[in-house]
Parts: sequence; C-alpha cells; structure tokens
Amino acid sequence: MYKVLVIEDDVMMSNMLSMYLQEEGYMVKQAYRGNDGLQLADSFDPHLVLLDLMLPDMDGIEVCAQIRSVSQVPIMILSMKSEVSERVQALKTGADDYLCKPFSMHELTARVEALIRRSHAVFGESAAQVAAASTTAEEEEPIQLDVERRLLLVRGQLVETTFSEYELMKLFLAHPGKVFSREELINAIRGFDSFVTDRAIDVHIVNLRKKIEQNPKEPKLIRTVWGFGYKYTAQAAT
Repeated sequence: MYKVLVIEDDVMMSNMLSMYLQEEGYMVKQAYRGNDGLQLADSFDPHLVLLDLMLPDMDGIEVCAQIRSVSQVPIMILSMKSEVSERVQALKTGADDYLCKPFSMHELTARVEALIRRSHAVFGESAAQVAAASTTAEEEEPIQLDVERRLLLVRGQLVETTFSEYELMKLFLAHPGKVFSREELINAIRGFDSFVTDRAIDVHIVNLRKKIEQNPKEPKLIRTVWGFGYKYTAQAAT
C-alpha cells in the first residue's frame, strides 16, 4: 500500500483529501503544521507528499526545501497561489508538481498515481551500493541511469534528482541528438492534460545542467536550440 503524507492546515480540506485518497487505496497521514509535517516525513516515510504553501508556523516553500534536502520523495504543491512566480519558486525548491486550488479530485488522484508510478524511489541505499551495482555501465558511459533504482550516475558519482529532472534525463538519454520542443518535454513529464509552463521546463534544465555539466554556464551536454527547445549531445559526455 502506497503512503501519502498530507501537510495542510485547513482541517476540512485535509480530511477531504485523506478520505478521498484512502478510498483510492492509499495509506494517509495528516499534518496541520509545517514542523509536524517534517517529523512525519521522516517517521512515516511516505511515497508522496501533498504540501500546502500557507502553513501557520512556517512557509510551505521552506518545508519543501527541508524535505528535499534529505529525501527524493515526490512533492506536489497544493496552493491557491496561481502566479507563475510562485510555481517557479516551488519547482526551483524541489517540488515535482503544482496544483492550484480549487481542483478536481479526479485530477488530483490522477497526478498522485502518475507521480508514484513513475518515482519508485529507493530509500536507504548508499551511493557505494549503487556504484558497485553499476560499475560496468559507468565504465562504458559517463552519464548513466539506473532505471530500476531511478538513480542518475554522472562520471561514476551518484547525483540526486527530482522526479521531473529524472524523467527529462531519461528522455534525453533515450534519444541522444534529438531536438525536443518545450511542449514535448512538458508532455513527457506530466501528460497532455497537466498544467506545466515553458518556464518550468527551463528551470528543470537549469537545475539539470548544474548537476551534470562540468561548466553549467557553457553547457556541452544539454544544449539549447534557440527558438525551439533542447537536445542532449552524448558525444560531449566523454
């Protein structure tokens, strides 16, 4: 049974989310304050976190940042704040999805299912274990994905990624040299019906470059195709 942590100070909203998700077969725990949510994120070890931005004791962005600093669990923001700047800040902080209130419960559960289905996060596995399991692959390719564990190895080193960053890297590695439009990248992460902006894709690319490029200011791996989108150049990784 998959576990979902709901961090939401509106008791009625939190109870409604909990009830609906439990009916869908999820195990749910609720927190009404940011600090309580951080404690449950550690003890409950959820497969996904639903996080409100407006909490009584601390900013939801700070909660997101603290969870992300110690875990790669998918984080979905639920907020009445619909400004692009708010969504971009959340994505930069490590959120994987952003759903504006009010929303359809059907859309919420579809997104929850998609995030959990694609994440398959592995907890408690050391970088040494991962590197040992992937030694042969690392010798062949400097940039490697361990699909089973959903981990990224860059020149033999384990690199942590968010859900969205991993999905983008998986797409690039599967199609080296192919130029992807921003729309294609959006669809690869969220599906055709989800709300993700071009700006969100740009933020993910910037974050990925910081993690895989030797000089992010002069990227050689993920290249910008001006006026269209991005492509991954495998030859530059060697």
